[in-house]
Amino acid sequence: MTLIDRHILREWLEILLLVLAATLGLLVMHSLYDELEGLLREEAVVAEIAAYCLVKIPGFLATLLPLCLLVSLLYALGRLHHANEITAMRAAGLGLGRITRAVWVAGVFFCGLVWWLNSSVVPWSVEEARRMRETLQVRRELAGQSPDRVGARTAVTFDNESAGRTWFINRYSQFTRKAYGVTVSEQDASGAETRRLLAREAWRDETGAGWVLRDGRELVFDPASGEVVRTRAFAELKRADFDEDPGLMQVYDAKPEALSLFELRQVIDYHREAGSPKGRAYELRYASVLAESLMPLVIIAFAVPFAVAGVRVNPAVGVSKALGLFVVYFIAMRLGLVLGGRGVLSPTLAALLPHVALIGAGAWAWRRVR
Repeated sequence: MTLIDRHILREWLEILLLVLAATLGLLVMHSLYDELEGLLREEAVVAEIAAYCLVKIPGFLATLLPLCLLVSLLYALGRLHHANEITAMRAAGLGLGRITRAVWVAGVFFCGLVWWLNSSVVPWSVEEARRMRETLQVRRELAGQSPDRVGARTAVTFDNESAGRTWFINRYSQFTRKAYGVTVSEQDASGAETRRLLAREAWRDETGAGWVLRDGRELVFDPASGEVVRTRAFAELKRADFDEDPGLMQVYDAKPEALSLFELRQVIDYHREAGSPKGRAYELRYASVLAESLMPLVIIAFAVPFAVAGVRVNPAVGVSKALGLFVVYFIAMRLGLVLGGRGVLSPTLAALLPHVALIGAGAWAWRRVR
């Protein structure tokens, strides 16, 4: 690294760390303000609240880092331009690309960092924060409720189209790992109901080979008329052909934004095997999260020329101009979500659309400052 590279990096990284620390602190405080009442209601102690906040921090980083990169880069380079340092470097025969060489190298590093955060750390953060809240809820509910109502999720539905089964579960307990008030409807290839199983409770076999239903009734239907042709009660019924995963059943209908990357992958694989169009929204969310890995380089592409273009005014002017481009980014992002959701564009192209818009703005700005 040359003296110029070290100087540019030092000026930029100092601002980046300050902006990142300040923004992250504000987000943690806002999150704590929103969730503190719920944590206290779950009787969480100070150490548990602190641990919960620490676990949530990685989930903020992937979202905050691109914005902090933008603000810090615009301000740092704008300050150097305002002090005539960029002008002196260019007068010495250095091009804008050579001056910002270290910034581009750092941008590649930050792309890898965002990829790692989105693929590993953020999913862990989302799921661990959820697990901590559920653990607190279970601990509180154990003191005053029966175990089957501890950590319960109500109104769980799951449509296994490939197997021709539809599940309706009144309550699924995370503590007992059992479903209560279960109805399983089996259909033939034409969609007509052939069998219905009603059970007071059901659980997946410990070996993973099917489900066990207890205290229920089996109803057999005539597919043509829909009338009941046979019914029988059972104390316990083992169905080895039931292969539904309770974890998937609980996130099957969740909003894509509420799922981690691991859970998104699980839901996408299920819908893809079933050939269901419902998986498009989850694929779009998955592609959007991964496409965020390109944001550092995209930001550098248009932030550098905006920071050093024009007269040497206050650096905040360059910041405000480039921040205005984020309006274009969000419009392109919404357009990509609409086109991707309707199937006009593939999830990958829809996720890349806002990045292409910013690259176009950056290319126009680079041509102006050359």
